[in-house]
Amino acid sequence: MKNCPVSKNCGGCEYASLEYGAQLQAKEKRVKDLLSKICPVRPIVGADNPYFYRNKVHWAFGHMGPHLIAGRYAEGSHRIIENDECLLEDQECAKILSDIKNLAVKFKMQSYDERTKRGLLRRVLVRKGVATGEVMVVLVLASPVLPGKKGFIKALLEKHSSIKTVLININTRTDSMILGDKTINEFGRGFIWDELLGVRFKISPESFYQINHDQTEKLYSLAIEAAALKKGEKVLDAYCGIGTIGLCAASSCQGIQLTGVELNRAAVSDARENAKINKMEKARFLAADATKYMIETAEKKEAFDVVFLDPPRSGTTPEFIRACEQLAPKRIVYVSCDPTTLARDLKEFKKHSYTPQYAIPVDMFPFTEHVETCVLLSKLSRAPKLEVTVKMSELDITEAEAKASYQEIQDYVMENTGLHVSNLNIAQVKRKYGILERQNYNLPKTDGARQPQCTPEKERAIVDAFRHYKMID
Repeated sequence: MKNCPVSKNCGGCEYASLEYGAQLQAKEKRVKDLLSKICPVRPIVGADNPYFYRNKVHWAFGHMGPHLIAGRYAEGSHRIIENDECLLEDQECAKILSDIKNLAVKFKMQSYDERTKRGLLRRVLVRKGVATGEVMVVLVLASPVLPGKKGFIKALLEKHSSIKTVLININTRTDSMILGDKTINEFGRGFIWDELLGVRFKISPESFYQINHDQTEKLYSLAIEAAALKKGEKVLDAYCGIGTIGLCAASSCQGIQLTGVELNRAAVSDARENAKINKMEKARFLAADATKYMIETAEKKEAFDVVFLDPPRSGTTPEFIRACEQLAPKRIVYVSCDPTTLARDLKEFKKHSYTPQYAIPVDMFPFTEHVETCVLLSKLSRAPKLEVTVKMSELDITEAEAKASYQEIQDYVMENTGLHVSNLNIAQVKRKYGILERQNYNLPKTDGARQPQCTPEKERAIVDAFRHYKMID
């Protein structure tokens, strides 16, 4: 990582001491450790540029003696760490925050003191639409009265023409929530626009919106690819927020019937406006608890072809998963921000007729320990099973051969090494390790014909697969 003078004190970058490649390896290993016994885990999708990706930045304000200070809280505390050049924060957002700090000194603003409950300026939140360049500034105050408000905002706008809206949020809470319940629009329209995969989104102060624009586009592209949508299919976007995944999916496949479900009413309002501005009038968004909606919809004997779900860090619920079995979607695409709760939920899905096909980690938050994962689940066939007992002696294969097919070995090697190995490669290594082949299997078609030999790299990968399937010790 580039040199950060406060990384040890800040604690916001758990992987600050690791080169980016090592970070990706660590995150991929973590996901594999949790999921590899449940489904194949594909290689992690890293960032093209792991720096300055946070498009949502907030600083806390306080005093050190007579001096106003501003920055991020140290991990697990309310101790402010000043750092005007954070390597994760969008550089324009950080510059705006630095200028706000200087203007606050000029306009003699007092920071809020959590112990005495006196003062005014608690925090400042800056959000940026990376695709549009639009910036929002939210001044979080302990009181609606801001002395010199007009002059302060005018001076800020003169410095940064990209600021399209300035709001004041009143926060009198005693917990750690950044925003309070009341927001007053002081300049502009009260929100900004951004774009993901060509779809336009309205972002309000309270909106949930991924903080890494470029990696979000990669993540959503993977989710849409996994869904394999077809015209006319009924699609559910559960825990939909402002409708990002569902509307991007609808844009990729015109003619799907999209329903989004989200508990936050303000987010649902934004989602409906997002659908309207993108001319997706057939999309509908409902303010409801996702689990409750699933149960009620299942009771009505309704069905969906595809379900997207992007739940909070705690994951989804057993009731949601049971309702999926009743609604019987062909495919489920699970986007998770916590591989631990994801592993728990995938095991529950397997109990209810859905098997995970693969998982793909995506590094949404470089230099931190967090990782997103996209998983495709498909419905298990309910066809009746025919029980057949066959003695090994009646088959022209050895016990070792019965443990894994050639395709299974090829898939295992591809997933773990990225190498393609042929049936011939596998047969050659089998013979080398004493796993007998059926007569004439993969032998040359003519006497004296030369066969390409398996490379050492491929041989090692095939041997690893043999051990995985317990074909050799």
